[in-house]
Amino acid sequence: MPHRPALLTLLAVTASAATAPLPAPPATPVRNVVEDYFGTQVNDPYRWLENMQGAEFKTWLKAQANHAETVLATLPGRSALKQRLTELADAGENVADLQQAAGRLFYLKTEPGRNGRRLYVRDGRGERLLLDPDTLGTAGAHIAIDWYSPSPDGALVAVGLSASGSEDSELRLLDLASGQWLPERISRAGLNDSLGWLGGSKRFIYNRLPAAGADGVQERYNKSATWLHTVGQPVERDIALFGYGVRADQPFDIADISHIRTDPGSPYLVAEVLHGDAVERSYYVASIAQLAGAATPWQRISTPADKTADAWLHGDTLYLHSLLDAPRGKVLALNLKQPQLAQAKLVLPQGSHVLRQAAVAREALYVRASEGGVDKLFKLSHGGTARELALPVAGTLLGLATDVARSGAVFKLEGWVEPPRVYRLDGKTGVVRATRVFKPATTRLDGYEARRVMVKSHDGVAVPLSIMAAKGIKLDGSHPTIVSGYGAYGISMEARYSANRLAWLERDGVMAVCHVRGGGEFGEAWHRAGYIQTKANTAKDFIACAEWLVQQGYTSPARLAGTGGSAGGITIGGAITARPELFAAAQSAVGVSDLLRMELTPNGPPNIAEFGTVKNPEHFPAMLSNSPYHRIKDGVAYPAVIVTTGANDPRVDAWMPAKLTARLQAASSSGKPVLLRVDYDGGHGRGSTKAQQVAESADVWSFFLWQMGVAGFAHVH
Repeated sequence: MPHRPALLTLLAVTASAATAPLPAPPATPVRNVVEDYFGTQVNDPYRWLENMQGAEFKTWLKAQANHAETVLATLPGRSALKQRLTELADAGENVADLQQAAGRLFYLKTEPGRNGRRLYVRDGRGERLLLDPDTLGTAGAHIAIDWYSPSPDGALVAVGLSASGSEDSELRLLDLASGQWLPERISRAGLNDSLGWLGGSKRFIYNRLPAAGADGVQERYNKSATWLHTVGQPVERDIALFGYGVRADQPFDIADISHIRTDPGSPYLVAEVLHGDAVERSYYVASIAQLAGAATPWQRISTPADKTADAWLHGDTLYLHSLLDAPRGKVLALNLKQPQLAQAKLVLPQGSHVLRQAAVAREALYVRASEGGVDKLFKLSHGGTARELALPVAGTLLGLATDVARSGAVFKLEGWVEPPRVYRLDGKTGVVRATRVFKPATTRLDGYEARRVMVKSHDGVAVPLSIMAAKGIKLDGSHPTIVSGYGAYGISMEARYSANRLAWLERDGVMAVCHVRGGGEFGEAWHRAGYIQTKANTAKDFIACAEWLVQQGYTSPARLAGTGGSAGGITIGGAITARPELFAAAQSAVGVSDLLRMELTPNGPPNIAEFGTVKNPEHFPAMLSNSPYHRIKDGVAYPAVIVTTGANDPRVDAWMPAKLTARLQAASSSGKPVLLRVDYDGGHGRGSTKAQQVAESADVWSFFLWQMGVAGFAHVH
């Protein structure tokens, strides 16, 4: 436990910093709306902020953004911290989204001195730059590569481009031989990560959202369908194949998202339907020879009740990632000549590990799994058995990339303090060798270590907690500490390397990640334990981890900050409203904060599968009790909070962080600041430039250090 006199001194310093005079935030009018949910009256004092197109909201938002910048600009240490983060961000290269086609390796690379991720291709002749999105943007409106998909013959690359973090992708085609764009420009293509290519590079099937209605409202995620495009023909001739509104006898929910899987060596098309953000998906199959637009005779393979989470096509075989009676996952192989799910064969049974991902190569299905925070790789030979392959690094395997016409695989390995490297797996020998695809960071975390402990939560369940700190750190309660958590969609908080983390650690700081329920660390059972009616476990797990860090002497409440982003806004919002005295500061980053109104947003219908619906009397009580905005009470001494949002966020509308900010500013009795930081050239974070990421980290961390009373960050007034 921390030494008491030192702790008292620290508290005095922190209190002094926190109570320094600050400019008052912009006033927010209260116009209460009372709504009845199954006999429960719920107040909503800031409903008017949901009108984001109104002049009053825009004026208010700009005033809040200016207020936040004014306050942050008074923190003397912010400039130096931003400079250090910039140096670390430019200390080396990194790559993401590895893909293989026609003997070529494609990837997005982040480089020193470059702001956006650039698209490269590498083959026997070396590396070649294909696309630099920084050359496409304008002042105040950057362009980002949302996704890309190379054709199997390596002739074309389809790229999804969007502006200012909107994720509203325009599909364009890049000719690799000439380096020139083809004439096609397909709008409303933001729901693609890959395309269903046919005939090498002659045709492809893609997902597209509908055109705006008569009222001008454009769908972001709903009512989409798959379309067939022939390269070189006008987009107006594209043929609807599958999805919402295509056929009356194939009803689709508005949140259903369809994709078509193809394989150059397969005579089949496999249609995948995501039912919003639900884990369970539906699958259909049809013969390419019978492709006939909307009249294509699709045969259904599985429904959500079959608990199929993913699928991979190889020739006549469809591999299925099944969760049926296997919450950690198993792999089935189905012969598409007899596509009845009951005939599928078990080829990889459930083990102690959790299945994450798979990719098809010529000789095998390569399967990524995770156990205890460390990834494994299995080789499942086509028509044969599975065996585990040795990996050179104990960490996270990312970007598993294969080519169905060639053997082997390429992937990236990294850890919390282990820099990433790209490795190539020999399909014949199973030998893994490091490549020189990119230059790793020159700045390393050699003086620091990561450890994973298990923390008992409120109900006795053991929750993993990953901690990054200096080797031999003294447990005296003095260390500035950031604990983060997520807990939704069955997504795991994986061990990922970040050189920028050093800017915090070298200040005698600690970083921790709480692997709360709602994530996927232990499979689907872990997800369901923090889901709709069990959602309260997510924030309670986070609180248990924060308490453990204090009890063990890593930090104290005066030097502890919590953070959660997107769905993690529910986590951090639940934590600071339940235990406000446990944190000096917090960040809600593009956070979900109003669960009762979320489903009315453009991204709301897909999320009903994860958060529930207020139309269900069994869901509503849990949604109300877990909604951060509704948990805030007048007169409570809340910690300092910095709320961050992107004006163009397509996933969590900016009004949601706005309402959270307004309510906290009005309710908190602590006198500590509540700021709303707005990025007007940003969205949900996907597609943010390096400069944007650095600027946000500098602002948030400076805010934390100020509230923790760290020397050099006191508010100058």
